Amino acid sequence: MQINQLAGQILLASPTLDDPNFRDTVVLICHHNAEGCMGLIINRPRQIDVFEVLHDLGIYMPDSRRDMRTHLPTVFEGGPIDNFRGFVLHDGWHIYESTMQISQELHLTASRDVLEDLGDGDGPEHYLLILGYAGWQAGQLERELSNNDWLVAPASHHIVFQEPPENRWEFGARSMGIERSQLSSQVGHA
Repeated sequence: MQINQLAGQILLASPTLDDPNFRDTVVLICHHNAEGCMGLIINRPRQIDVFEVLHDLGIYMPDSRRDMRTHLPTVFEGGPIDNFRGFVLHDGWHIYESTMQISQELHLTASRDVLEDLGDGDGPEHYLLILGYAGWQAGQLERELSNNDWLVAPASHHIVFQEPPENRWEFGARSMGIERSQLSSQVGHA
């Protein structure tokens, strides 16, 4: 796969990838160029919710929103780099100061304005709050792809926002006509 073609795709960790940071992960590639690649793991929920993160940032929800706390989305672990850096992966209806378009359906924002909107209940309808990210240096991801460490599948609104996190790997693989049981943990090349 050529540079720039990975942005907007998802990577499914193959059974041959034994790095504990990425075992069984689904990574949405947000940016990819000759200098490297940046992505977000979208199937590792953390044990905190959006309310806790907003509260820690001094963004207070109105009482009516606080009562809905049990229904707030979980925060996700986005990768092993900079675990305190936050990103909001969202649908395209809201565009903010620092919004980056990943695909027609998916956008990424890392500015405070989206968090304030989430606190007020005026933010994107579909979103994931993600802490940390995954990054690859120039050529690194391409080497991992040639080693069969990753499967590349199309990203979609459905897999990111509607499919439960624990089903995202299997859903992505099925979109390619693959079942996990068909894959070997042995590295090989045809």
